[in-house]
Amino acid sequence: MQLQESSHGLWWRLTLYYLVFSLLGLLVGKVTLGLLVATVLHLLWHYRFQHKLTVWLWRDRSLIPPEGKGSWETIFNGLYRLQQRHRARRRELATLVRRFREGAEALPDAAVVIRRDGSIIWCNKLAQQLLGFRWPDDSGNHIGNLVRVPVFIAYMERGDFREPLELPSPLNEDKLLECRIMPYAEDQALLVVRDVTRLRSLEQMRKSFVANVSHELRTPLTVLKGYLEMLDEPPTPARWHKAQQVMLEQTQRMDALVNQLMTLTRIEASPNIDTSKIVDIPAMLTMLEHEALALSADKNHEFRFMVDANIKVRGDQEQLRSAISNLVYNAIRHSPAGTRITVEWGLAGHVGRFAVTDNGDGIAPEHISRLTERFYRVDRARSRQTGGSGLGLAIVKHALSHHDSHLDITSKVGEGSCFSFILPERLLVQDNPSRAIA
Repeated sequence: MQLQESSHGLWWRLTLYYLVFSLLGLLVGKVTLGLLVATVLHLLWHYRFQHKLTVWLWRDRSLIPPEGKGSWETIFNGLYRLQQRHRARRRELATLVRRFREGAEALPDAAVVIRRDGSIIWCNKLAQQLLGFRWPDDSGNHIGNLVRVPVFIAYMERGDFREPLELPSPLNEDKLLECRIMPYAEDQALLVVRDVTRLRSLEQMRKSFVANVSHELRTPLTVLKGYLEMLDEPPTPARWHKAQQVMLEQTQRMDALVNQLMTLTRIEASPNIDTSKIVDIPAMLTMLEHEALALSADKNHEFRFMVDANIKVRGDQEQLRSAISNLVYNAIRHSPAGTRITVEWGLAGHVGRFAVTDNGDGIAPEHISRLTERFYRVDRARSRQTGGSGLGLAIVKHALSHHDSHLDITSKVGEGSCFSFILPERLLVQDNPSRAIA
């Protein structure tokens, strides 16, 4: 409505303007000259404001347009309003882009915005860490030039992104990445990459765990089944005695395996320990010394328990007993008869140190890093003979981790092994106040 009124006013002013010059030309007898002069002055007037508009658009940095008169006032006001609308829209778009980037930076995954042709538009910081991108240096580069993995290039060329792609990290082959590509705009797509190394490792551990448990239980169950089938016919007393002994051994083996699995499950399910409770390590080792002598039986091991009776520990008694007893029992089971086993507990500077040392056969270096894996055994046949399940050191590992400690293993083939751990000073309790922990 306002534009229509302005247009009517413009036509009336223009008609009046030319009418005045026509009358002046009529008075001097040259109407054509009057109209020509009117047209030239009108053009010069318009050129003046056109020049102002050009200077404002291309040279002047002011956001406010120049003042205009007549029709130019309407033009400048319209340009100013249009500019304001565009500026508000740009602010809204900038806000949306900033929020998108802030949200993408907060994602636990790498995010890369790419065009359909594969050129990179933007990526977050995690993409720079996982994929080795450099921003903004890599802006506009084709993603296939940066992620030079054949399976990824084939995945991009195929264009079927319904299923995710797993590929090794271009920076570290030990890491496994999962890539998902989703349409993001008309000519854009969003590439999301996450590190699934731990997830796949846990899946593999679960599969291995189930397979190992099944394998460990299959042998004693097969033996029990065989002897039970044999009972269809009454066996002789000697044969029955032998069958009874074997079935008892296999039952005890399964019972020990189930108990260790339950212990490991309890320890894993209780990562937080109550440090207000005090564990009497010296008293625990006194009981273990008697148990060790009984377990050693005919092997005639030489035991040396070197225990500082004044040092106790804040922590979980069940977990610490499981860790310490497994280390002592392992030394007894796997050390040859007649060898020496030394158990130490005391201060080592400001920390508490526990160690079990033997002078047995020792362990080859390639096995040491895997000893705390579940069901991992250096010699499976020998472990079965000694009653080992392969879970003892896994229990030790988890129990110690809950007490801010870890198992340290040193061994030389033919010389013996030492299994030790240290407990931090904050967990130590000293009975004798006059003796400083140092």
